[in-house]
Amino acid sequence: MDKRVYGVLGVSSIMANWNADFTGYPKTTTNGDTYGSDKAFKYPMKKMWDNQGEKVLYIKSMKLSQDKKGEVNLIPRSLKERYEYLFNVDDLQDCKDTSEVLKNLFNAIDVKNFGATFAESKMNISIPGAVQFGQGFNKYEATFPQEQQILSPFRDPNPKRKSDDGEKEEARNSTLGTKIVSDEAHYFYPFVVNPDAYNEFVKLGVTEGYTDEDYLKFKETSLVSATAFVTNSKEGCDNEFGLFIETDNHLYLPNLTEYIGFEKGDKQNTINIHLKEILGGLESQIQVIEIYYNPVTTIINCDLEGVKYFNIVTRKEV
Repeated sequence: MDKRVYGVLGVSSIMANWNADFTGYPKTTTNGDTYGSDKAFKYPMKKMWDNQGEKVLYIKSMKLSQDKKGEVNLIPRSLKERYEYLFNVDDLQDCKDTSEVLKNLFNAIDVKNFGATFAESKMNISIPGAVQFGQGFNKYEATFPQEQQILSPFRDPNPKRKSDDGEKEEARNSTLGTKIVSDEAHYFYPFVVNPDAYNEFVKLGVTEGYTDEDYLKFKETSLVSATAFVTNSKEGCDNEFGLFIETDNHLYLPNLTEYIGFEKGDKQNTINIHLKEILGGLESQIQVIEIYYNPVTTIINCDLEGVKYFNIVTRKEV
């Protein structure tokens, strides 16, 4: 792949929780700005690839394990166990050829895109990913968390309440739970695709490098994985925007989310894109600019010419 790609990916969260912190509330910075981590965006992509039968290394998988007491428990695999399971290796410790491990790692689609830190069985391998994400900040200023009380169908079997004689009483009602969501949030993630990240590994003969096919797989999945990843907290999260700027291999652009704004409308929202000032004069180094969005819900206000617009749902040109 003889080009770089700069872009922005947008996710809407309507009465959902795109990325919670350990308190259950949507993640915020110290000054109160709501954001989503890069891991929050990568995980649905990895989950989608895994469901499609691709080799995904860095994803939680479970196994049944019998302990010393003979009890069988459901536990997560370790990184070593996941590697052995994924690549049909009996014991990683028996492998004395690091190049073999490197080749296997590059055959995992998540490693090929996002890189890896693999410190197992006396091997210390670091692969910087060709695809790098920034943090996805919410551009909608009126975001507010909502806390919902949920009634469980079961009572607490270990109540703390005591009767008048000091004995514990059985709970007479089912327990309450809490679900926390954002009423509405719109996250915008900057990213860059740099195929040169693997040049040294190409010289070592352990990978063919980051290819156009790799990029197309990343692009397609990045535009649908948030919508496809339906869980209790993520239902209501959808891919709503994608900006892809393909450039010559030696053009370097800043974080593009700084030039994007969001405005809430009564019927349609508006995404403002002001890139003319930084891209002016660079036309000869830019190969193509594509914007993906839902024209039913969103209006794009872009100051660039020659942009190709596509429906993010149907992929048809608008």
